[in-house]
Amino acid sequence: MDAEVAVIGAGPAGLMAAQRLAERGHAVALYEAQPTPGRKLLRAGKGGLNLTHGEPAERFLTRYGARAGRLAPLLAAFGPAELRAWAADLGIETFVGSSGRVFPRVMKAAPLLRAWLGRLADLGVTLHPRHRWLGWTEDGALSFTTPDGPRTVRPAATVLALGGASWPRLGSDGAWVGPLTAAGLAIAPLRPANCGFDCDWSPAFAARAAGSRLAPVTFSFAGQSRRGELTLTASGIEGGLVYAFAAALRDALEQTGAAAPTLDLLPDWPAARVAAALARPRGARSFSTFLRKVLPPLAAPAVGLLRECLPAEALADPAALASGIKGLPLPLRRPRPLAEAISTAGGVDFAEMDDGLMVRTRPGLFLAGEMLDWEAPTGGYLLTACFATGAAAGSAAADWVERPA
Repeated sequence: MDAEVAVIGAGPAGLMAAQRLAERGHAVALYEAQPTPGRKLLRAGKGGLNLTHGEPAERFLTRYGARAGRLAPLLAAFGPAELRAWAADLGIETFVGSSGRVFPRVMKAAPLLRAWLGRLADLGVTLHPRHRWLGWTEDGALSFTTPDGPRTVRPAATVLALGGASWPRLGSDGAWVGPLTAAGLAIAPLRPANCGFDCDWSPAFAARAAGSRLAPVTFSFAGQSRRGELTLTASGIEGGLVYAFAAALRDALEQTGAAAPTLDLLPDWPAARVAAALARPRGARSFSTFLRKVLPPLAAPAVGLLRECLPAEALADPAALASGIKGLPLPLRRPRPLAEAISTAGGVDFAEMDDGLMVRTRPGLFLAGEMLDWEAPTGGYLLTACFATGAAAGSAAADWVERPA
């Protein structure tokens, strides 16, 4: 037996599972397909590592939608408070920003990851990079490809924490779907979450607008509204404001083939004020010049978006134009590809696992992280659930190994 317990996948969920197991005194072998661990965590911290969120627990839990009930006990055991305490124990101080998001004081992920890997090394966890898991051999051993050729391992228990299928170049490529499907597990299709959307702009608008930021705007869909900012891309829209609605927009496109969110381009101007401004005589001024004069906050990219999305007759009608400025329909066509998404929806059905995330049909096999069928918006919710499921799977695997003979 190469190690008492194998943990496959060195992202947040796998690292946390390994820590829980090692703290219980178990020998742990940590296998990672990439040359180094934590690559997606490092990418997530490029602009400031949003570890978790400081909002009340009741509201925090709602961010997980249909999976809130299933994740509730795991988050109660290892939620935002426990995550911050864990970081502090590694010497990483955190703070709550003005938005309620929680960040390390140093902002970046690298110091936290270095401290964490040091802790795991002190606990005796052995890291095996460039070990890509292929599934199981006919006699049940774990099968890997390595730089030195094929390798098989027979641990007492296994934790799989292989991520979703977004950002595959960082290691989460969804290749685990094949072996787990062959093993008979029910897996919801992997879909993009926290993603941008295509609008099929005209070539001229795409060339002018790509990279432009619209802020502040109010984004509305399915009876919900949120104020913030979004970015126009060569193909459509992206940004935090879009990601907050991504699941609902994606599901609507899948179910009906259509999703028509609206944008209020001047959220600080009441509709009556916009209408009154547009009722002024235009004279010989061009459309853009007129709008800059009577609606100074309306930026050039917003004017271009009006031209792109409204018919010519609406642009010439002050009342219709005012209505468009306060509620511009966006013609979403499709979500961006899964490989570009921040995270992944879908994964292994929770019904396949017991309360400790052990697969019912394969005793001793535990699953954690984004490969499970849940999703959440950005804001610290994704990482928190990865940590929580990793902690739960690691603790349950330790219980399994320690069970009476």
